[in-house]
Amino acid sequence: MTDPATGRPTVVVTGAGRGLGEAMARRAAADGYRVVVAELNEEWGSRTAAEIREAGGAAEFVALDVADPASVEALAARVAPGGPVYGLVNNAALANGVGGREFQDIDVEAWDRLMAVNARGPWLVAKHLLPLMSDPGRIVNIASDAALYGSPRLAHYIASKGAVVALTRAMARELGERGITVNAVAPGLTEVEATETVPAERHALYAANRAIPRPQRPDDLVGLVSFLLDEESRYLTGQVVAVNGGFTMH
Repeated sequence: MTDPATGRPTVVVTGAGRGLGEAMARRAAADGYRVVVAELNEEWGSRTAAEIREAGGAAEFVALDVADPASVEALAARVAPGGPVYGLVNNAALANGVGGREFQDIDVEAWDRLMAVNARGPWLVAKHLLPLMSDPGRIVNIASDAALYGSPRLAHYIASKGAVVALTRAMARELGERGITVNAVAPGLTEVEATETVPAERHALYAANRAIPRPQRPDDLVGLVSFLLDEESRYLTGQVVAVNGGFTMH
């Protein structure tokens, strides 16, 4: 379960170059894992991995486009020599600049692009890393509370994140016998780079309806992801947990 070079369990975090992914990668490294920073943007991913190493953690940047099957296969080939993969955080997604149009006005190309990244991407990464995963193992899929709330003018994004919720449950059923748990985290509107283009009305909606009134930050989420990667979450699988200050309650 550990990387022979570092003696640390390996956790792959996709989309880890900035925002929530970066925060989760940094926390995983602080928790003692060897982190594979899998990121499309080389500048962001390299910087995150370098800063983790400078802080005393173990991290490696690997370029990844989750919409490209060849890129995902290359990730698996790159990770394999490091020994078994203990954890996967499927975080990579398209989120910025995707809203604003009613469902009938979304064009086919935009719909298919979002589905390729947000819905097919987590499945594709899990598919290719599964042969490398250890027993026990942990998969954490990052969904969105938008799929639970049903935000308007965001249909393709909501559909893609709803697919992540359904995929989580299907994978949990199939992988339980292999000692791998699969859970999803559904963040609310979080103050990161990807949400800077979200319309002001959505920010106002969250501000008015959270039980905890302050804005959501990346560090509000990382503790839950840390727990879902930990041995203490061994009997928790197939669950979707919303972290949004009580904007949605289930």
